[in-house]
Amino acid sequence: MKLPNAALAKVERKKITEYLLNAEHRYGASKARFFASFGFSLADWEALAGALLDHGRQFEVSEVTETIFGAYYEVEGELHTPDGRTPKIRSVWEVDHGMVAPRLITAYPCGKNYD
Repeated sequence: MKLPNAALAKVERKKITEYLLNAEHRYGASKARFFASFGFSLADWEALAGALLDHGRQFEVSEVTETIFGAYYEVEGELHTPDGRTPKIRSVWEVDHGMVAPRLITAYPCGKNYD
């Protein structure tokens, strides 16, 4: 199964700039180092946002979890990066109850990533 309503998926700027590419963030710092190692940067945050949107739309959902807020969808697959390598990542998307558009919650490496 694909991410529901993937064409409507959203990646908020602050999710990228204040979390996934923020080397000072308590929980995001290791993710920032990971994504930076493949050429992503704060100066071009839209590149990571676009790559994550493509990732969420391209690959199959590997797990669905229902919460009190809505459904979480985990998507695993290769991420296209500025340096041309394609690390395997997991992106997590949420569709809140009563909403139709998935929004990015987080993304992080999974599997072996430094080939």
